[in-house]
Amino acid sequence: MSATPRRVADLGAELVDRALTTAVAESLTGGLVVAELVSVPGISAVLHGGVVAYATPLKRDVVGVDGDLLAREGAVHPGVAAQLAERVRTALAVDGIPARVGLGTTGVAGPDPQDGQAVGTVFVAVALDDRTEVRELALAGDRAAIRRGAVEAVLALLDEVLVTSR
Repeated sequence: MSATPRRVADLGAELVDRALTTAVAESLTGGLVVAELVSVPGISAVLHGGVVAYATPLKRDVVGVDGDLLAREGAVHPGVAAQLAERVRTALAVDGIPARVGLGTTGVAGPDPQDGQAVGTVFVAVALDDRTEVRELALAGDRAAIRRGAVEAVLALLDEVLVTSR
């Protein structure tokens, strides 16, 4: 991740300046990533929207995550995060045109483990065109701290992808 991630306002401004249409698929973050993005004035020019696919079947049926992957590995898996980021771009296409950037979050905020994964296990992903980056996190704290950490991590990963794609 970047040593010093930029503020969300700067990330949003770059998305707008570069006309990088964006879609978000969130699980454990429950809409917090989209909330951060929509705080940026002018983001409506590029933000297609977001999906809160909290229930595993929604990851499959709405976003398009592979059902066999979900059955085999569960919802908390790096491949699921990658597919959330990649496939939400098409799921939230505008006028038939997929978004160029996709963000995905999945993990365990607690209080109990899920799919054999410990509380604090989080995967975030960013897809830009043909590139997808996934990060695994081991976050500590209560539900709110884990969810906030996931939001910060996916935005930091977005920062890294934007910087290296210029």
